[in-house]
Amino acid sequence: MWPYVENTLGTLLRSQRGRDEKLFRKGPAFANLPDPSLSVTSPECGPSDSPMSSQHGKDGGNQFPTISWELPKSDTEVKEYVLIVEDPDAPLPSPIAHGVYYAIPASTRSVEASSLEAVGSNEVKGGFKFGQNRMGNVYGGPRPVLGHGPHRYFYQVVALREGVDQEGFAAAKATREELARAIEGKVVAWGVWVGVFERKM
Repeated sequence: MWPYVENTLGTLLRSQRGRDEKLFRKGPAFANLPDPSLSVTSPECGPSDSPMSSQHGKDGGNQFPTISWELPKSDTEVKEYVLIVEDPDAPLPSPIAHGVYYAIPASTRSVEASSLEAVGSNEVKGGFKFGQNRMGNVYGGPRPVLGHGPHRYFYQVVALREGVDQEGFAAAKATREELARAIEGKVVAWGVWVGVFERKM
């Protein structure tokens, strides 16, 4: 019964989407860098705007799609990275945060499913930290409302000239909003890969 109710609501709310102006990369920290300069790809899914498989969905394998990136030039000085995964197409006032990751080492050039295995209260096997997402876990795969149409998932990689000051966080797991403030004045480059996912009856 519930899937039919969900599908009906999704259809009715189909025009409620596209909160792109509230994406992480649209914050004050990016005012002087409006255009992407990192090349971000997903080797297993294809170019940006490619569909993700059922294995990537929350109801499937909940598998994080491998995300890789390259700096625009070798002399760009990077101390660490931040990676934020958001869905701006949910019928809500702001994008949903599916993944919040920070203190990613400068030597890192990709994040894959195995990187996100938790090894502590807020640390993962990839050697960095995870913050608070909407689902209260390390990563929440796509699960758009039935009947709401395709949703876009923005995997935003941000290169920083200095590390994030973690002392200013209220809890061990940083929020998306805390990171947005913590990176102001530190962004040297950013890029994004977009995956598309839809649930149908």
